[in-house]
Amino acid sequence: MEGGPAAPGPSAGRGSRALGNRAVLVSSASTVLFFAIIAVVLVLAPGSGIVAKRFFDPSHLWDSLVGSEGLPSVLGAFWLNVQIFTVSEVFILILALVIAVVRGIPGPVFFPFRLVAVAYTDLFRGVPLILVLYMIGFGVPGLDLGFISYLPDVAYGVISLVLVYSAYVAEVYRAGIESVHESQNAAARSLGLTRWQSLRFVVLPQAIRRVIPPLLNDFIGLQKDTALVSVLGSIEAARAAQIYGASEFNYASYVVAALLFVLITIPLARFTDRLIARDKRRREAGALA
Repeated sequence: MEGGPAAPGPSAGRGSRALGNRAVLVSSASTVLFFAIIAVVLVLAPGSGIVAKRFFDPSHLWDSLVGSEGLPSVLGAFWLNVQIFTVSEVFILILALVIAVVRGIPGPVFFPFRLVAVAYTDLFRGVPLILVLYMIGFGVPGLDLGFISYLPDVAYGVISLVLVYSAYVAEVYRAGIESVHESQNAAARSLGLTRWQSLRFVVLPQAIRRVIPPLLNDFIGLQKDTALVSVLGSIEAARAAQIYGASEFNYASYVVAALLFVLITIPLARFTDRLIARDKRRREAGALA
């Protein structure tokens, strides 16, 4: 009598575990070997002693971290980076969503608004952030527009970050909106919802959920670019590190500033990877259903 396919025996399970253990051992060995080679090259380099003293001296690392007499603390200055990032992110999310929605409004009446949204996106995606910082930070005060021309340096930095990153994030939003199938909108309209109601209650919730991972990637870049605000005179982590290095003729402060940025960006990057993997599993499960 014919039966179904035979179930895998114990030997098959042991073979799979053996292959998995071998893969772990090989990957671990290759990783250790890779970093060991890098360490040997750095240690045996002719100038390794000088570099170690200039960049990794423990006393300078600690002094630059907590600050010393007459010199700013890199850790304290890094708090300004966090504040700039947090405030900018809120305004970017709002402004970018408005731009993305405006670009998708149909009808000839709204053509001027779509044209402005397209021009804004093209302009601020094409101009380097540091040039925008210079133009906003030094140009707006020269216009003598009342209190607008007398804002703190940090405010002009936030405005510049919002202008530039909103152009990038608007395109992320727009990609998410266009990824929602038109049948979703048609179904909402058939239920009596207006175009704006279907956009608000049907399209946007799906679009925003889909673009969360790429949005987080953009905000990782935003966190690092807060260091550029120092060109306007604000003492954030990068500028505090520069001040310490110029005063003590030692570059350990740059290492401290870099580590502080890494401590913020790496967890956010891993969280982004986790969201991407979860979204991939959900889509694959939906395709199989």
